[in-house]
Amino acid sequence: MVRPSTEQIWDWLDAIPDPEIPVISVVDLGIVRDVQWRGDTLEVTLTPTYSGCPATAVIEMSVTQALHGNGIDTLTLKRQIAPPWTTDWLSEKGRAKLEEYGIAPPNPAGGPAQCPRCHSTNLERISQFGSTPCKAQWRCKDCLEPFDYFKCI
Repeated sequence: MVRPSTEQIWDWLDAIPDPEIPVISVVDLGIVRDVQWRGDTLEVTLTPTYSGCPATAVIEMSVTQALHGNGIDTLTLKRQIAPPWTTDWLSEKGRAKLEEYGIAPPNPAGGPAQCPRCHSTNLERISQFGSTPCKAQWRCKDCLEPFDYFKCI
């Protein structure tokens, strides 16, 4: 078998959905930090969104299955926790997908910039926590729809 390029491997990894937010990939989420060939072994470096993230094991299993399914026999997954993951690592494509899905993407100002449904800026926070610890629950005062906001980390 011809060794696939790291560009091809990044494309395969970009097809793996995040288990908690399946509209974005693990690449869009920014947790795939590096892909390198070390001799005949492919080394993939992953940075979990936080050290206790319950999805980390699922993501590692999904990466392993996807790469084995594409013919990568020898693989090492390296978990790197420093520097810590930050929402700054979300891709622009990932941010757009979050908003299309109805989740307001992280905003350094500390809250959503606009309602992901009607784009109103007339918003209020309902709860500091949403469907997962990394999200808060907000509501649009114009369309009255609640929505998740992906917190800045």
